[in-house]
This record gives sequence, structure tokens and C-alpha cells, in this order.
Amino acid sequence: MELRDFFAEDAIRLELEGIAKDEILKELIGLLGLDDKSEGMLFKMLKRRENLGSTGIGRGIAIPHCRSLVVSKLRVAFGRKSVGVDFKAIDDKPVFFFFLIVAPPLEVSNQYLPVLGKIAQFSKEPDVPERLLKLKEPREFMQLLEEKNL
Repeated sequence: MELRDFFAEDAIRLELEGIAKDEILKELIGLLGLDDKSEGMLFKMLKRRENLGSTGIGRGIAIPHCRSLVVSKLRVAFGRKSVGVDFKAIDDKPVFFFFLIVAPPLEVSNQYLPVLGKIAQFSKEPDVPERLLKLKEPREFMQLLEEKNL
């Protein structure tokens, strides 16, 4: 399983417009191309997950994730906000990089946790935050994933 296989260039936004946590979540959800009702349901699920504890894992990275019936297979998106957003991260620092993961409640391939783990592993690479800041195009994000061989 390669992490890059789950990302599509149209689900990568290198300049998110939102300035608050909720706006960022809605923008990430929008990258999945769902209908309005599904987007609303997914937003509620992600908010519920964030209320349990922030998915901001530190080093400027957040991995909002949940299971939801609005998707039929695992979906991921990536967004960057170069000025950073208060996401209530565990290190109390702004978040610049957002990896959204949404999976159906029952998933035959059981990829949800392995993908979450691979994104966390990718995030811990020493040069990743700096390199994510320098990306100019979505394909460069895909190349970085490929280079890291995750």
C-alpha cells in the first residue's frame, strides 16, 4: 500500500482560504467533491471528532479524520495554509498542513488506520514540514510522497 495511491491532485489545495478551524474543515471537505448534504453530515462528524480532542498532532500538522456513510471508500485530501491556523494542536502551535481522512464505517480493505499511520509517519520525517511549505504545485506533493516511499 502506497500513501500516494490514495491522493488525487484535485484533492490537494496549496493555499487554503479559511482563517478558522471550521472554515478549514469545510474547505478540506469541499476537496472531496461530495453533495451539499453529504458535506454537511461530514462536517458534523469531523466536528464531533475534534471535540474529543484536536487532531493537531504538532509540528504544524493536523490529521482530521472520521468514519462516515457519506463515502463508499477511503478518501483523503491535503490542504496547506501558509500563515497557520489555531487548531488547538497538542503543542499549542499554529497548524499549516492538513491531511483529511474519511472512510466508510465498514471497510472491507481496512485501510483507514494504516493510512492514518502512514500519514503520521510521513509527518514525523524531519524535513517534511519545511518541504511542504515550499510546494508550488499539487504534483510536487505527490512527488514528495513518492520520494518518501510511504
